[in-house]
Amino acid sequence: MRKIYDGSRGIRLLKKGQNGLIHAVFSRLGLIVLLLALQTAVLFGVFRWFEGFLPHIMGGRALFTAGMVLYLLNSRLDPTAKITWLIFIMLLPVFGSLLFWYTQSNIGHRAVKARLSQLTEQTRESIPQSRAVLDNLAAEYPGAASLARYIRRSGCYPVFDRTAVTYFPTGEEKWEEMLRQLETAEHFIFLEYFIVDEGVMWGEVLEILVKKAAAGVDVRVMYDGTCEFSTLPHGYPKLLRDLGIRCKVFAPAAPFVSTHYNYRDHRKILVIDGRVAFNGGVNLADEYINHIVKHGHWKDTAVMLRGEAVKSFTLMFLQMWGIGEREPEFEKFLSFRAEPQEGAGGYVLPYGDCPLDGDKVGERVYMDLLNRARRYVHIMSPYLILDGEMETALRFAAERGVEVVLILPGIPDKPAPYALAKTHYAALLDSGVRICEYTPGFVHAKMFVCDGREAVVGTINLDYRSLYHHFECATYLCGTDCIPEIEADFQATLAKCRQVTRESVRQEKWPVKLMGFVLKTIAPLL
Repeated sequence: MRKIYDGSRGIRLLKKGQNGLIHAVFSRLGLIVLLLALQTAVLFGVFRWFEGFLPHIMGGRALFTAGMVLYLLNSRLDPTAKITWLIFIMLLPVFGSLLFWYTQSNIGHRAVKARLSQLTEQTRESIPQSRAVLDNLAAEYPGAASLARYIRRSGCYPVFDRTAVTYFPTGEEKWEEMLRQLETAEHFIFLEYFIVDEGVMWGEVLEILVKKAAAGVDVRVMYDGTCEFSTLPHGYPKLLRDLGIRCKVFAPAAPFVSTHYNYRDHRKILVIDGRVAFNGGVNLADEYINHIVKHGHWKDTAVMLRGEAVKSFTLMFLQMWGIGEREPEFEKFLSFRAEPQEGAGGYVLPYGDCPLDGDKVGERVYMDLLNRARRYVHIMSPYLILDGEMETALRFAAERGVEVVLILPGIPDKPAPYALAKTHYAALLDSGVRICEYTPGFVHAKMFVCDGREAVVGTINLDYRSLYHHFECATYLCGTDCIPEIEADFQATLAKCRQVTRESVRQEKWPVKLMGFVLKTIAPLL
């Protein structure tokens, strides 16, 4: 066993998740990858067999293709996704159609969808909406009140006042405050993160969790199953349970081809005693605090809430945790009351987005801000893979005189999303949208700030993964005291960016242009 980080307070009970190529090949992960590859080959072979058989009855093929095209055109799919599937089905009618029905069937998530629907209905009134707060919001910010009513439709997401919000312009600052707040826990600690990786950041957090669990604090950790492919071993939950920490893996890696892999838990939530909550883009890995360098300087953001709005994040965590529980403990933990922060101004609305309910809350909140903006909308996002509606909303806002500015990475983490983002540049620039790239490194922040009065900080990227396929969450802010700080951080980041021009778009390297040109056809599937 080795120390998992270099410091004076290391825990020596955990092994590193990955130990090189040999370990990966001969581990459970290697077996899963092998079985998935074999299943994929078999499925493709079956599809190809059908594809080879069908040309013998060309009339049937033509009727079949026409029927699928008509079905797609009349479906509720996003128009961009319709184009992608139309291309597949026109080129490969049988293979494309079977793949379409397979992905739309949600095999692997039917039980999760049913359970989450049940839990959502069960808890829809668990956190009552204060009528006085909603009326005050409507009097001060009518557009925000309409947005709040829309968000409330998708779950139990009330709007709150008297909640203090602290904004963190870096992962390092969030981590430091997170450690301080964890030390104050007396009753429970809930962590739900997309990525957990052994190192300095997680090591210091884990040390506090172990200490608190030994003292009787209810400590629960949930992370997404993709960690089993990249950062943590399959047996990690048992290791944590041996340390007194309850742990679950959402959608763990499994050796079966399934849409199970399509819906990931991309949320980042920490709740302490129902009185403090953290949300934002920062995962529990060392690159998020710039302890290690992967893509230059890592720019991220987060918020800390203190007050009644924390209860919404408690509920979000318990809903996801409760998927596999017979009797989720909603009432027990929602009964913890946070003290109202009497000096805190403005309104706070934490909300979640579920890919299984057909309601694109994350995208619609962003679009509502763009449609109501009068002066400016300033945005940070690591990815820009837009559907037609979101691109239109960005362009329309700029065309009616709103200053729309996007800050994107100067050093990408993946070549494909980087190339796809650039396919949107020309159209956005033609409409007056300013696009800037962060020259020191990678922007991972997911942040909107609008007209100095509204903002969103959370986990929701401007790409198909976040807007359609992931479980996400965010914090909507209206009139809160920290909004000037969010705008100031945007301006400070903007000063470190290079501006994209029509000339720089024309001079982009041809391999990047070609990759984006080709991948555009399958962007909704990425």
